Parts: sequence; C-alpha cells; structure tokens
Amino acid sequence: MGKGFFKVPVAVNEPVKDYAVGSPERAAVAATYKKMYDSTVEVPLFINGKDVKTGDTETMSCPHDHKHILGTYHKADKKLAQEAIDTALAARGKWAATPWEQRAAIFLRAAELIAGPYRAKINAATMLAQSKNIFQAEIDASCELIDFLRFNVQFMTEIYNEQPASTSGAWNRLEYRPLEGFVYAITPFNFTAIAANLPASAALMGNVVVWKPSDSQVYSAKVILDIFKEAGVPDGVINMVMGDPVMITDTVLASPDFSGVHFTGSTHVFKDIWQKIGTNIHNYKTYPRIVGETGGKDFIVAHKTSNPKQVATAIARGAFEFQGQKCSAASRCYISESIWEEVKKALVADVNSFKIGSPEDMGNFITAVIHEGSFDKLASFIDQAKEDKNADIIVGGGYDKSEGYFIEPTVIVTKDPNYTTMCTELFGPVVTIYVFEDKKWAETLALVDGTSEYALTGAVFSEDRYALEEAIKALENAAGNFYVNDKPSGAVVGQQPFGGARASGTNDKAGSKLNLYRWISPRMIKETFVTPTDYKYPFLG
Repeated sequence: MGKGFFKVPVAVNEPVKDYAVGSPERAAVAATYKKMYDSTVEVPLFINGKDVKTGDTETMSCPHDHKHILGTYHKADKKLAQEAIDTALAARGKWAATPWEQRAAIFLRAAELIAGPYRAKINAATMLAQSKNIFQAEIDASCELIDFLRFNVQFMTEIYNEQPASTSGAWNRLEYRPLEGFVYAITPFNFTAIAANLPASAALMGNVVVWKPSDSQVYSAKVILDIFKEAGVPDGVINMVMGDPVMITDTVLASPDFSGVHFTGSTHVFKDIWQKIGTNIHNYKTYPRIVGETGGKDFIVAHKTSNPKQVATAIARGAFEFQGQKCSAASRCYISESIWEEVKKALVADVNSFKIGSPEDMGNFITAVIHEGSFDKLASFIDQAKEDKNADIIVGGGYDKSEGYFIEPTVIVTKDPNYTTMCTELFGPVVTIYVFEDKKWAETLALVDGTSEYALTGAVFSEDRYALEEAIKALENAAGNFYVNDKPSGAVVGQQPFGGARASGTNDKAGSKLNLYRWISPRMIKETFVTPTDYKYPFLG
C-alpha cells in the first residue's frame, strides 16, 4: 500500500497492427472470427471465482447479422447480486493486504496475454458482438486495453512514490489504502477497453469490485474475464453479474459497504445513480466516490483559414468511425462559408466511397449500429430531417434492418444552429453541419459553447494562430478533451487523458493517474523519534 521499492517496466503504447492484405495478423483474426461465428458460447455469472448458471438467460447476436445467435448469457436475481457483494467484501482483506508489486504483476501479465495469445480472440469478439471493423477493434480491444493495464501500473508506482517531506525529528509517510468497502463498475457496449479498465483500475489499487457489463457487450466481457482469470486475479476480487440493471444497481447502492462507482454510460442513468446515492448517503460507512464518463455532443468548428480537405477528413473519420458510436464522435460541425463548398465536395466524395457491411469483410469501413433500439431512434431522426424545411440531407439518409442494423452515414446541413440534430445526442452515424458567415467567428464560438449541455470533446481547425487562441479560450469549458487541427476522437492512454465536464461526466481522466487517485484513501503516518516529555514551550518561560 505504501511507497514502492521495485522498478516496473516503463509503459509504452502498444503498436497498432495494420492488418494489411496477406498479413499473418489478418489471417489470424479472420480464422478466429469464423471459428467463433460457427460456435456458440454460454456466459455464466462469475462470483467468487466460480461460474454461476441461473437458467434465466438472454441470447447474444451480431448487430450486422442479427438473426445469427452467438450464444447466451445468464442473469442474476437479487440474491445473487447480494452474493457478489458479500463475496467481494470477504475477499477484500487479503487483496488489500497483497503487496502492490503482486497486484501489478497480475495486470501486467493480463496485458501480455492480450498482446499475444488472446489478441485475435478479443478482436474477433469485439467485431462479432459490437460490429467494429478490424481497425476499430484493434485500437480498442487490443491496443487501448493493453495501454490501460501497462500505464496504470506505472501510474500506481508514481503515486506510491509521492511522499511528504520528513525532518530529522519525524518520519512522515503516506499509505495509499484502497477504499473501505467495494467498488461498483458499470461498463458500456462501445469500448471493450473501457469495459475491462473500469473494474481493473479499481482492483489494481487494492479494491474489490462488482462488475456489471452492458448487455450488448457480454460476449467480449467473457473474454476479458477469461484473461483476468488466467492472469491470476484472485477469487472474489472481480465479480461479474448481468441482469436487470435497476435491480442490480439498487441492490448495490443499498449496501452500507458501497464505497464507489466507476461508470461509463448515459447521462440520464448516471444522474439517477447519483440521486440514489444521495438518498442513501446516511446508510454508508464512507462517502462514496462517484466517477463517471457519460454523453457528448461533440463539435468541429472550422475557421475560414482551415484546409478544407483536412476538415472533410476530420468529419469523415470523427463522425463515422465505429458508426458514430464513440462518446467522442463528432456530431455537430460549424464550417466557415468561404471553405464550405470545398469541404462539402470532399466530404460527400469520402462518404460515397465508404464500403458498408459485415466486419468479416475487412474492406468495410462502416458496419452496423449496436441494436434495434438504436437503429429505430436514428431512423426517426433521419426521417424527420427529410421532412423538415430547415434541414437538407446532402449524402446518406438510407437505412435497412432486414439482416443487420445498418444506417448509412448521413450528413445533414441546416440553416438553424439550434436544429434538433445540432443539440440532441444521437450516438450514431449522423452528423449535422451549420455554415456560418466568415465574419461571425466570435459569435460562432459563443454559439458552440452555449448550444449543448455536454462538454466532452471538440475540435477547432484554423491556420490563423490568433483565431486558434481565441477559440481555445472561448471554448475552455466546452470540452474536456480539445483538439487543434485534428478530429475530436482517438484519445490515447498516457497521451490524451480522457474525460469531460458539464453533463459529460466528472472529468476524472481515464488514461492518467488522476483517475487512480479516486480509488485510494491515503493514510498519513507521522512517527516522532524523540517524543517530548514536557508540555511547556519556551515562550512560557
């Protein structure tokens, strides 16, 4: 728990494999994908190191091939949710007392398992059940997850080495204790890396965890769990439960030993959790840590001096990679009128060149959205845009769910900066563009800042340094991750710590040691070497 005495390997970012045609990694993922597609898997609950099958199951399918069943997962009842809590608490004493280097070794081993024998499997699982193309799966399920595990170990050792000053008369030292109780990790469908990091980062710091993955991500969550088991995470330290999210959450939040929530998901759900924690606050042994990354209505704003092709590429990638289902995806753009026609021409050409279909065909850039509910929501907004006089669809606008939940990448142009798709979080491959007068740069920056309740990511393009400086200052509260002359997505662990404010979350910056501080409770110890024996100070005479 205290200051470290061992050096750990210096963390470096995992190189991204390119999966070029004919490469061995491409062949390995293709073979693994087909093997997993042709078989089915049963995912039990995981409590106290044991698989728990309840018989109450749901099926898992491919979003791009929704009639194909990948397998089933079991759901917990209230009794099993409570058992997961009790199990975690029973494991806490031994795990919290485990030397930090032993905890580090487990998660460093997990990183190497992903980098090696599990790489094709975890990528293929993410392609199958979350419909990521091979590149998006690689940068998420492999590289980002490996980076989280390696860098978190480095961050932990840096924290433990932060010690107060001592004197000749007293030795001052900090112990970095885990929280007193258990941590509840609630993870999303869109990033396999986040699904693993939320429970793992808390566990690395000595905490025990109850983990509820998204129903739409259970398939790859099972692979994560297998990796953690093989890496040596002890029984009871990370317990995985699926089922009714309200029931599980209510059970967790009712426990006096609840000490923190590590959350990524919707703003509405996070606010409900916060409210319930407030209602239960008198029941808890400690004030719970509340850490959450939620929604976004992320922007690109382009000055008249911007390079039109760069802006078009940023929109094409920022809005449409992984079908716009990244929290950081660009969904509202403000383009200066003098460059708009060139941006429009390049963007339409890019979107028309996208190949759409199953991720099994690694030439496809776009695949399906996650489920029917998402598909129906997006289709309704597209249909509304087709009807509204103040909106024009300049490319895309089609959709089809007969085989998979496919939405064409869609670009809407509006003359109303407050048009519904400029303000509403959609979480799909739909981007809306507002063209502003060149002379209204300052007014447009104010508009960007004031339009959304969210403040996750944003980007500004300009070749004018004064305009950039003005934007950086004007938008200082509009995005927790701000990009200059780049798309507003693609944060890398250790390079761009990720998180936003306003309705986008608590901005605790995953991918940095700032996040790990949230999972420790420091204890200050002062040891005096020669203890006074007289209360009188010299001033008393």
